[in-house]
Amino acid sequence: MTEQTAPSFFERLKNLTTLWRDYSSARGEALPPLKPDLPDDDVEKVRAQMQACLEGRGGDVSARARAAELGRAFLSLDDAGRERFLRIMAGEFDTDHDAVIACCDALAKADTVEARDRAEQALRARLEAPRVNLLTQFNALPDGVKFLVDMRAQLLPLARKSYDLKGLEGDLKGLLMSWFDVGFLELKRLTWSSPAVVLEKIIAYEAVHTIHGWGDLKNRLDSDRRLYAFFHPRMKNEPLIFVEVALVNGMAGHIQPLLDTDAPVQDPAAADTAIFYSINNAQRGLDGISFGNFLIKRVVEELSHEFPNLKTFATLSPIPGFRKWLDGVLAEGEPGLLTASERKVLTAAYRQRIGEAAAAMAGAEAGEGPAEGEAANANVNGDVVAGGGKGSLKALLARPDWHTDPVVEQALRGPLLRLGARYLAQEKRVKNEGDTPRALDPVAHFHLSNGARVERVNWLGDTSAKGLKQSCGMMVNYLYKLNEIEKNHEQYKGQGKVVASSAVKSMAKE
Repeated sequence: MTEQTAPSFFERLKNLTTLWRDYSSARGEALPPLKPDLPDDDVEKVRAQMQACLEGRGGDVSARARAAELGRAFLSLDDAGRERFLRIMAGEFDTDHDAVIACCDALAKADTVEARDRAEQALRARLEAPRVNLLTQFNALPDGVKFLVDMRAQLLPLARKSYDLKGLEGDLKGLLMSWFDVGFLELKRLTWSSPAVVLEKIIAYEAVHTIHGWGDLKNRLDSDRRLYAFFHPRMKNEPLIFVEVALVNGMAGHIQPLLDTDAPVQDPAAADTAIFYSINNAQRGLDGISFGNFLIKRVVEELSHEFPNLKTFATLSPIPGFRKWLDGVLAEGEPGLLTASERKVLTAAYRQRIGEAAAAMAGAEAGEGPAEGEAANANVNGDVVAGGGKGSLKALLARPDWHTDPVVEQALRGPLLRLGARYLAQEKRVKNEGDTPRALDPVAHFHLSNGARVERVNWLGDTSAKGLKQSCGMMVNYLYKLNEIEKNHEQYKGQGKVVASSAVKSMAKE
């Protein structure tokens, strides 16, 4: 899956802060202005407002006004101030641990069914931290759900670094999981006629293949394309996750033709394959709350109904972790990483290109003026060939033009395809001891969890700067074979088994 590049929601909330200020001040609940970094003399004001929200004086209208003022106060702070705000909520409105212990003692001593029931009810009540009540109160405000989603987006990186915030993050995740049950979500097909406010967010949230303006977006919404998104009724103009689909003939292996705005429009009714070429999580605050698998299944149902000729449903996906993994195993000097024939071809290509570059450098010194790129390539670690095949591999990949140089491209093709297949089919990670192994690549993990299989590795499927940097230009097709999805899902989730085509498995073992 992908990371979001859209502007922070908090930076786009001027209208909301005004609305919430009017909402609270009209009911006499306004807080005095706070300094952005929430210094000590302002902390007590925030603490008192949180306590007032929990005390619940007055009716529902007053409660919402107090919550609106607390939310407005949070939005007025800078990053440091928001972290202090969250730490107050996490530390001072946590579960009363002494009260929990007392309830446990009472439950242990209960000698009747009635006493046990009372003790269990009291324990359940005490286990819920007061901060959960605070968080829930934002739900009743205009755009309150979106406010909480983005509060969690800011909280997640802080909680990874500070255990003190993990409890608050977990409480907020629990609330969002209940509110964002897939049964509450609505699948919508977006078209050029969809509201501009939604289309603008699609452009902003697209992080796999950047959308370069309205013309590019219009191309992705043409008659041979489909774009579907999940929405929540309390966030009507905010896509939660969306998928872009190309209707083509045969399994596409290269992304540039699909993104070409000058390419002719195909007849969607004649297509036999649906290619899911971009899937984006649009809300960082919903990380760990998965509905991507439901999105794909629903989209397959929609497409199958609209286009009965479709026989194949597959992705054209990046391999974002491959280059990082490759650099790691090269640095470790893994024995047997390359075959004898691969080492021979790589070393020969290296010597040929470095020899030409050295000659170009000599010509430059003699005043013959080689091309700037040739002279630059002469400086690529002249002694790296001492590392043999691995050193040659690293040196050739360091050339910015390697994918357009026929000699280098052909030398790299075999080993990189084999290593790419190995990475996808064999490389695993285990988060905690005893856990089921998971695919090392995050995009592979997503699709394998959904029941897809690794179908084909595509050489130079993405020659953009990002594609070359992350995956040496390779892409992968994950195939969603409808009668195998459930079995594949169970094998992966239960055993960590990566289901792959015979071609991929064979390539990984070469």
